[in-house]
Amino acid sequence: MSEMANQDHFQAVGGAGQGAPTAQGAAPVRQAAPTIGNGNATQPIGVVLEIAGSSSFVALDLERLNECAEDADPSIALAGQVGSQIKIRVGGGWLLASVRTQKKDGRNNVGIIAGIDFLGEGEEEKLTGRIHSFRRGVTRYPIPGSLIYPATNADLRQIYASDGRTSIQIGTVFPTNDIRAGLYIDAMLGKHFALLGSTGTGKSTSAALILHRICEAAPHGHIVMIDPHGEYSAAFRSNGMLLDVSNLQMPYWLMNFEEHCEVFLTSTGNDRQEDADILAKCLLQARSKNRLAESLGKITVDAPIPYLLSDLTNIIQLEMGKLDKASSSAPFQRIKGKIDELKADPRYQFMFSGMLVGDTMAEFISKIFRMPSDGKPISIIDVSGVPSDVTSTVVAVLSRLVFDFAIWSRDERGRPILLICEEAHRYVPNEKNADGSSVGRILSRIAKEGRKYGISLGLITQRPSDLAEGVLSQCGTIISMRLNNDRDQNFVKAAMPEGARGFLDAIPALRNRECIICGEGVSIPVRVSFDDLEEIRRPASEDPSFIELWNDSGHGDEDAVHRTVARWRAQGR
Repeated sequence: MSEMANQDHFQAVGGAGQGAPTAQGAAPVRQAAPTIGNGNATQPIGVVLEIAGSSSFVALDLERLNECAEDADPSIALAGQVGSQIKIRVGGGWLLASVRTQKKDGRNNVGIIAGIDFLGEGEEEKLTGRIHSFRRGVTRYPIPGSLIYPATNADLRQIYASDGRTSIQIGTVFPTNDIRAGLYIDAMLGKHFALLGSTGTGKSTSAALILHRICEAAPHGHIVMIDPHGEYSAAFRSNGMLLDVSNLQMPYWLMNFEEHCEVFLTSTGNDRQEDADILAKCLLQARSKNRLAESLGKITVDAPIPYLLSDLTNIIQLEMGKLDKASSSAPFQRIKGKIDELKADPRYQFMFSGMLVGDTMAEFISKIFRMPSDGKPISIIDVSGVPSDVTSTVVAVLSRLVFDFAIWSRDERGRPILLICEEAHRYVPNEKNADGSSVGRILSRIAKEGRKYGISLGLITQRPSDLAEGVLSQCGTIISMRLNNDRDQNFVKAAMPEGARGFLDAIPALRNRECIICGEGVSIPVRVSFDDLEEIRRPASEDPSFIELWNDSGHGDEDAVHRTVARWRAQGR
């Protein structure tokens, strides 16, 4: 690397983008190299050209990069490449940066102009040369002409080492195969998180892995997962409570007035307001008939007080009888007809069964929120069997129960709850896809206010660009797997912190079960290869092998069709 000492070795081109300055005629200042490591680690690979607050330009020596590419240390071998880390000495410590872009230096055959993003800084141990006390952010910037060195595996081990906070290990740091990647649980859950990735990237398995690790770290936790496809039941048989339409038994009277309107009202426009006024009056009367209401005195239409559906229909019938001849009975008929239809339809028995009239609110909340957990800290609520017209209302009720419970239990000893929402774009859609349902409003409210009350929200989605504006930006930690769609990539980049841009450019090129993690849950942005999860703990989301299944002899197909038809007709009963 004798050329590095020559004063015009690195001459930046005017083509370095945005009029990058030249280092022409300014000899790089020789600085002390690290005291440990092999030859490549102690020799510089480039020089700083331009310094800016968030990102800067450096000139790299192509010959040195080729020498480093042969190194046995995987971190040194990637030195200077897009997504790799480099370090720059500043005072008595080191500044770590990520390479974001590369461009050929037009005036120099062995020169590359690279854009970098600063990640953080650490002190140097004088005797060993190791980096320690690494922290995010930059206190002191380097000056143009400062030399650049490759970051070694030993450096990365210090940088990604846990700082003593409780963490869970989920995989290995790219490009190493032995440095463990951890997530700081309190920081990640305290400010919400999002797991993003296109279909087929291993998103469900990665979500299961993170939740298994959280359950192991906190066996008395309180985790509620909304599972719209019935994938996760297989993964949490041993350490989770599995609930679906057969055993959920969610009392209908837990719905507030807005949710009642979604289920009981079929009209639109001006008729809907008229129907809502009638329902509010009759529902309040039905709730008031309960002895609980008598002991409480004045109650509201939203109060979760049991009532009989037959009482509600009788009250509607009575009110209809009071009408004068000029008034229309159509609104009353519409509401009563819908309630009778729900009572008679076996698909709605999990919610509108006559057996759910008793005051089981405390038992239901204990079951859903895992209080006590009894060694099963997670409840998987499989809503795949719920009729599609009430699915969003069921999710709204469950989400609102989490929020209301947190508000009304503020005087109790803190019991934080983690609410995981799979296929989040279905429930918190952006304005273009919004249908005005209550579930979007309650989940948006949890995203904005939940952490004040000890609620953590975990959003899992394959279409982040379809999420409501602002919800993703409320997530303090973003775990992004490969995203194939340009709109999704740009949406995630806009939500990520500034220093992570070099990592984000790698999102389209990530392999399956690889991710970029940015935000509160990690010390600095990191690219991670997830650990393998035992087959018994994986969700049932494997893609079928068409050729293998189609080459099967077909023996027993006829019986399978008959069994399927029987289940179909019984609607899952």
